[in-house]
Amino acid sequence: QVQLVESGGGSVETGGSLRLSCAASTYHPDAACMGWFRQAPGMEREGVAAAHIGGESTTYADSVKGRFTISQGQGSYNTVYLQMNSLKPEDTGTYFCASGPCGAGWYSLEEVAYKIWGQGTQVTVSS
Repeated sequence: QVQLVESGGGSVETGGSLRLSCAASTYHPDAACMGWFRQAPGMEREGVAAAHIGGESTTYADSVKGRFTISQGQGSYNTVYLQMNSLKPEDTGTYFCASGPCGAGWYSLEEVAYKIWGQGTQVTVSS
């Protein structure tokens, strides 16, 4: 069973930056696509960004385009990073790493396409 371990959350002021990391315990077909979702208090979880590991395809939610960048670890097929710049208070939430086999729905950031989930890391952006 693949496990996902997240790190890098924290608290910043508006306009600040954070980088999240997610490492899969091993390469597995269920970790062929890796992405990030977030959940604000009282809100539904939403997709943020995802990448096809080993390929060049990435996808972003409209709310983070131009500010967030998802990337793979150099020489690693089981690590992804989420560089978050120009952070806003509305980016506050628990960020979850997720992975799946790149089936239907991965590109449109549908939760059903992601089979394995991390525990989450908190991101807080103050105004």
